[in-house]
Amino acid sequence: MASTPNWAAIDSDPRFQALHRKKTTFLWSLMIISVVYYFLLPIGAAYYQDLFKTKIWGPVNFGILFALSEFVVAWTIAYVYTRKANRDFDAMSAEIVKTIK
Repeated sequence: MASTPNWAAIDSDPRFQALHRKKTTFLWSLMIISVVYYFLLPIGAAYYQDLFKTKIWGPVNFGILFALSEFVVAWTIAYVYTRKANRDFDAMSAEIVKTIK
């Protein structure tokens, strides 16, 4: 039967605190980028109507392309987080788990 981890020891470990700080900073950075980009659409549509009405190709205008780019940005942010988590955060947490039982 597997033993229960010593959560108090993990929480007080300076490596865990560093991991938590790094991860929190990184996630807040991604959140700020995504929120700013998200709100550019309604702000741009309200204050830069001529730009957003600009035809790009047939009935497709800049506003439609910008709205669709929201999906690209969301998937890019997910990809960036996944790479960072797999490369850095998982390695840091594995090291902590390996030494604390």
